[in-house]
Amino acid sequence: MPALHNKLVQILDDESLTPHFQPIISLAHKDIIGYEALIRGPADGPLHTPMALFDTAKRFNLSTKLEFTCRKISIQRYARLNLSKKLFINVSPSVLLQPDFKNGMTLKFLKQAGLDPKSVVIELTENQPTDNYQVMRDAVTHYRNMGFEIALDDLGAGYSGLRLWSELLPEYVKIDKHFIQGIHENPIKLNFVRSIQSIANALHCNIIAEGVETENEFKTIANLGITHAQGYYFAKPGAVPVEQVDNALFVNRSPAQYQANPFSATTASHIAKFITPVSSATPIAEVMHLFQHNPDLSILPLVDDHIASGIIFRDRFLSKLFSSRYGLELYGKKPINSFVSKSPLSIEHNTPIEAVSQQLTSAVEHDPAFIVTLEGEYAGIATLLDLLEEMTRQQIRNAKHANPLTLLPGSVPVNERINHLLAGKTPFAFAYFDLDNFKPFNDVYGYSAGDNIIKAVAHILSEHLPEQYGLVGHIGGDDFIVVFTCHDWLERCKAILAGFEAVVPSYYKADDIKAGGIHTENRKGKKCFFPMISLSVGIVDPTSTKDCRSHVDIADLASGAKKQAKNIDGNSMFINQRKLMKHTDEATQPLPA
Repeated sequence: MPALHNKLVQILDDESLTPHFQPIISLAHKDIIGYEALIRGPADGPLHTPMALFDTAKRFNLSTKLEFTCRKISIQRYARLNLSKKLFINVSPSVLLQPDFKNGMTLKFLKQAGLDPKSVVIELTENQPTDNYQVMRDAVTHYRNMGFEIALDDLGAGYSGLRLWSELLPEYVKIDKHFIQGIHENPIKLNFVRSIQSIANALHCNIIAEGVETENEFKTIANLGITHAQGYYFAKPGAVPVEQVDNALFVNRSPAQYQANPFSATTASHIAKFITPVSSATPIAEVMHLFQHNPDLSILPLVDDHIASGIIFRDRFLSKLFSSRYGLELYGKKPINSFVSKSPLSIEHNTPIEAVSQQLTSAVEHDPAFIVTLEGEYAGIATLLDLLEEMTRQQIRNAKHANPLTLLPGSVPVNERINHLLAGKTPFAFAYFDLDNFKPFNDVYGYSAGDNIIKAVAHILSEHLPEQYGLVGHIGGDDFIVVFTCHDWLERCKAILAGFEAVVPSYYKADDIKAGGIHTENRKGKKCFFPMISLSVGIVDPTSTKDCRSHVDIADLASGAKKQAKNIDGNSMFINQRKLMKHTDEATQPLPA
């Protein structure tokens, strides 16, 4: 043990640590916004990994010295690399609370390295309980007053992440990699991250998803509206980090993955206008000439090799150019890209309008326009005003077609969604849910109780089909439609039937539950016994839907399947002219997955 202590002391005295830097990516701008500094010990020793270093330092009360040494050499190395993005530096809250904590040391290191504090983000990494929130608030205020931004690391892994978030209101919050790994196939992780993103939107905070390693994980977090990401999918940490991310990593997401508002399939292409672009090397004087001779030209995209690199806004351009008495004389021959400070927000043409809105509202900065692309290449430009007008039209239209009882979309938007999926050759399953013995229940218990049953069905369907996995529609009365764009549609149907079967008894009186149903008159006025309400579902599988030409063909197949399902007692399903089965039975022949 003394040997390990001596080894650590020697490392700190010699400052024989190596900083590595991992890029943090803006998903909206498809660009690097900063780098997290990560430390490595000597490669040939027992203290090479960060865990070994910091665990040993904690054991020998050397945490503060280790942290400041890491901070110093990280800042020095970052300055030598001459990187223009933000530097994220890890700071332990426990170190802030130590009596030997030295205020102003970070600022001193930055001044020596020639770095601006505004380019640094203090990343609070919590690895042990923190309950002195007043001291934490004071420390964060101290850092902010010096110009630093604040990030909260590993949300979900620490002891008091949400409390720290609410107390410190950081500019960035990092979601622990546990919740990102496998998120595309784990509904619990998905819902957790969705909730965190909702909180972030309300607090105007930027979420960074850590540990993104696969394309599926990237697609999922992007579809949730997460604005930033970090992980091996983009780049590993390096002593000399990458300065650009391969654009091919930002794979196009199919429209079926966006279901933020299931009423409409309107996409970014509907609001895009093609404006003839200019090269980023165009002299400023020529751009000035374009604006002078085209009074209606308010936005000018910069495009090189079909890729948009910037947007010039008329008012900003003229204001900046003429803010100096000799503006045109000084800048006239310089390229227009000298007026561009960041990459433009680019959105693929087939992105649904609701997902466009989500990306824009969660972006760090809000420009009045954005680029629309076709397979990554410039296709046009759209403005926030265009988006607002389109969304207003949709809201009016959606209210018109929503079912007044459940507020679920009715037949018009459902049919449009189906036709859109067919046109895009997107695989999907279609299910037609209908209540059995609903009229007798309504007659005995009243319309209010009947409405409650219908709302219960709507709740169960929506609960078992989150928006990103499909669409739930209510086409009238006790008839519901579900469009599944996920592969596990059969398992979800079984879960829906089981969930409904479990909840139905709560809507009956004790005597009727004991009897298994109610006695009342049928449609011919004859007294009959009617079992408790159940659900029947007719399903058209993906193999069959892909051969249909429109929603009319699918509706015909689903109606026939539903009719067969209603011939079975209790909660049951029938899959488009395939083997009849009850949800509690095992299938006697393979069913499509």
